[in-house]
Formats: sequence, C-alpha cells, structure tokens
Amino acid sequence: MNKLRVGIIGCGNIFPMHAVSAELSGYADVVAVCDVKEDRAKREAERHNCDYYLDYKQMIDEANLDVVHVCTPHYLHAPMVVYAAQAGKHVLTEKPMSITVEDANRMIQVSEENGVTFGVIFQNRYNPGPQLLKSELESGKLGRVLGARCSVTWMRTDEYYSKSDWKGTWEKEGGGVLIDQAIHTLDLMRWLINEEVDYIDAHIENRTHHLIDVEDIGEGVITFKSGVTASFYAINYYSYDAQVEIELHCENGIARMYGSKGTIQYNDGAVISRENDLSESIDFGEGVKSYWGVSHSKQIKAYYESVINSSKPFIDGYDALKTQKLVAGIYESGKTHTRVHV
Repeated sequence: MNKLRVGIIGCGNIFPMHAVSAELSGYADVVAVCDVKEDRAKREAERHNCDYYLDYKQMIDEANLDVVHVCTPHYLHAPMVVYAAQAGKHVLTEKPMSITVEDANRMIQVSEENGVTFGVIFQNRYNPGPQLLKSELESGKLGRVLGARCSVTWMRTDEYYSKSDWKGTWEKEGGGVLIDQAIHTLDLMRWLINEEVDYIDAHIENRTHHLIDVEDIGEGVITFKSGVTASFYAINYYSYDAQVEIELHCENGIARMYGSKGTIQYNDGAVISRENDLSESIDFGEGVKSYWGVSHSKQIKAYYESVINSSKPFIDGYDALKTQKLVAGIYESGKTHTRVHV
C-alpha cells in the first residue's frame, strides 16, 4: 500500500500531536509542513525530514498531497479547509471546526462537492472513560437520561493571552473559555446525550482578564428536545486546572466523568469504571502537555482508515457541526440575554 502523503499547516503547540501520530499510524508520511514563522517551519521540516513552506496555498498546490491537517488559529480553519478541499485534498482540522456556523456549513459543502473526506478533531471521545459511558448508554442499560451537568474550572493567566496575537479575540479565536477550553467537555456531554438541542439559556462575562474582550466565564442550561436539561459551568480564572466533570443522571444509575476516568454506579449497587491505560504512551517531544494523552493518535489513525476505505469518519463535519451550533447558541444567548432556539 502506498502511504498517504500528508501536509500539516501550523507548527505550533498542537503540531507534534499530528506529525508524530501521522508517522506512527503506519498509513502516512509527513512530506510537507507550513508555518508563517520560518524558524518553526524549518525546525519541524528538519525534524521530520520533509519540505517546508511559508504559504499554505503553495504547499497545497505544489506538494502532491493526499491529506492536509489544519493546526492553525481558529479563524483560519475555514479558509484553509475550503482551499484544500477545492484542490481535492482530504482534510482533518483541529477543533473548533470554525468560529461561525456559516463557515462550518461552507466547509462541509465544499468537501462534499469535491468528494474529499473531512474530519474534525475531538480526540477525547476516543478516551476509554467516555467510550465506556457511551457503550452503556447505547446498550440501554442506563435507561433514559434524566438530567446532566458539566464543569470546567481552569486557569489561563493574562500572560497566556499576552503571548498570543489571536487568543482572547472575538474575530480570531471566536470567543474565550467556551470555544477554547470547554468545547471538548461540551462536545462530550452533547455526544453522550445524543439528542437534538431545543434551546439554550446562557450567561457569559469577562470577570478577571483585563487584556481580552472575550468571556472568561460561561454558564447556563441546554434543554434538549427529549426534555433533558443539562447545566454547564466554565471558567478560566480558577487557581489551577481542576479535573473536568460530567455527570448524567439516568433512570438506572449515574454516569460520571471525572478527569479521564469514567464511572457508572447503577441503582442496584453495581459499579463499573474505566480510565486511561498508563501503559499507552507516546513520546510527542518536549513541551507537549501530558494530559493530551494518546487519543489524537487514535483519531488520526482512524481518520486515515476512513480516507483509504472511502468511508465516513467517526467525527465528520456534520457531527462536529452539532457542537459548533451548540457553542454558537451559547454565545448568541449570552450576548443577547435571551433564550435561543437552535
């Protein structure tokens, strides 16, 4: 089998998760990288023995790629995915898929028109804990979901924002704690409940960060058409990055995520749990956050299999669009101080 020729746009913090995962997959070779900062592009090209570019369009046009990974600031996801898809390249983008629902729809449309496989990274769905909760929910053992809640209480300092030329802005990041830090947790809760959203009633505010205009707190309720009401609470001004929490109250028990560990306590007293396997480890290099784990590699390998088999990725554009609409609805409700139907 000829390996897929992969090009990666963006050589920042998340780059190693994609480059190393591509090389370990057995399905792909990284043949080109791109970044507007030449020192970063050149460094990663030397590390991965490939070509580097400073212009993503030039890389897509010249490097004879099969797959393009988009690992850039949020506002660049849509134009880069669209350009790659129009060039007939399969595309995998980091979360969020875009900063507007309109852009997200455009990305899906262009991918379909050009017959390319479009995937979006939400790697936490591949973690053992969420997988356990999902399988028990789908089996019917837990019964109906009666209610849900989630919380993300992390720390992002003013220095974190001052070092970036795009974070903390509506026009480039698309928001703050919700679209960046809490989006994975919101995605997991929505995916686990697996119902259409009816309406959102939310509040957003910037309480402690003086350098940014976007929110550092978001809270509210998400009501699903099944009648389930889910509450959420997200801040990025806590004293440290506390463990993420998700709880689903079901007819036959309670399903919980605490950090990476999933636990189900049934009403009859039975308890089952699953957490990340510590023996599963990948050396992504210096500076990579340990809690990112190995699920990027799992999703990227599965995505390549979808490309090779011409099948639907586990997390495609339509699936990611549901979370995009959820986050957009929270922002609309928070900005307008009204209940928003999605």
